[in-house]
Amino acid sequence: MLNRIFRIMFSVIGAILGISVLKLVLSVVDFTIGSSVFFIAVNVLVALLFAGIFYFLSGFIYKMMEDVFMKLEKYLEDLPPLSVAVGISGVIVGLILAFLATKPLSSLSLPVVGNSIFVLLSIIIYLGFGLLGWRIASKYPDKYPQTFQKVKNVKISNRRENKKEISKDTSLKLIDTSVLIDGRILDIIKINFIEGKLIIPEFVLEELQHIADSPDDLKRERGRRGLDVVKEIKKNKDINLEITSKDYPDIKEVDSKLLKFAQDTGAKIFTNDYNLNKVADVQGITVLNINDLANAMKTKVLPGEIMEIEVIKEGKSRNQGVGYLEDGTMVVVEDGKDLIGKKINTTVTSVLQTSAGKMIFVRAKE
Repeated sequence: MLNRIFRIMFSVIGAILGISVLKLVLSVVDFTIGSSVFFIAVNVLVALLFAGIFYFLSGFIYKMMEDVFMKLEKYLEDLPPLSVAVGISGVIVGLILAFLATKPLSSLSLPVVGNSIFVLLSIIIYLGFGLLGWRIASKYPDKYPQTFQKVKNVKISNRRENKKEISKDTSLKLIDTSVLIDGRILDIIKINFIEGKLIIPEFVLEELQHIADSPDDLKRERGRRGLDVVKEIKKNKDINLEITSKDYPDIKEVDSKLLKFAQDTGAKIFTNDYNLNKVADVQGITVLNINDLANAMKTKVLPGEIMEIEVIKEGKSRNQGVGYLEDGTMVVVEDGKDLIGKKINTTVTSVLQTSAGKMIFVRAKE
């Protein structure tokens, strides 16, 4: 619709320009058209000719202008509000100077072309002074203390986001998908173990939604549990929670977005993802891993200690029995196959720490 209106208006301008050119040519060659009907016909013909040419060119010009405005919009998106405001102020000052500069030229009139030269010079001067004002003013923050420089360096990633910039703050906690699916963060929150603001990006919620819509039953259940955890966190009025629309459209992977988000804001990442944990460590980003916390909180035992354990199932190796402590630590009972279903006193023989967790080996106390 806008394209069509532009083409019509451009065609009208072409028709007017055609008639003006015709008058200019007739005045230069000193030619007079005697018949008024013929004069009107020539004017109409020239107007239609120029209108057609301009209509044909309008499509290319519209596309070119659209590209220019899109690039300009993208350029402005990447600028902080302060730089945009200062730049606009510079443009306004430049236009005022252009007005003062063109004032003496307003009476300029040359034979044949009349004041057309004034119009052309005015356009050039206004464009030049406006651009000059922007270029000079855009460097304004650099002349001030580092506070201005920091504001200049904070960029807004997308016009669709809420435009709310988050300053670097190590008290921010960025929650990833694995933590929400795990669900233990609810218990950690309830005991006031977490301080500062919790941040859940919308792209994490979108990933949870995709998992919840999965045709795989297990994945679907995990995704729904994660969404339920988000709902429970939002219900707790004592929690400082922010769900932000800040996004990185150029980055496809959710983990990469989380890392970029943490770098930009100084936030710590809450995750159970082993690979994300390792990459964050390499990039110098602080990670809060719930699995590491759980392992650190597990009961410390030493060889020779006595503990009571209930043998609940058979172990993988011959004659072994298996039980669990209250914190979920696996206890392997040597020669415990025949003791399944019984509570027995045992002596710790060894403790094995693996990537999957801690395992305690015991034997029945005689």
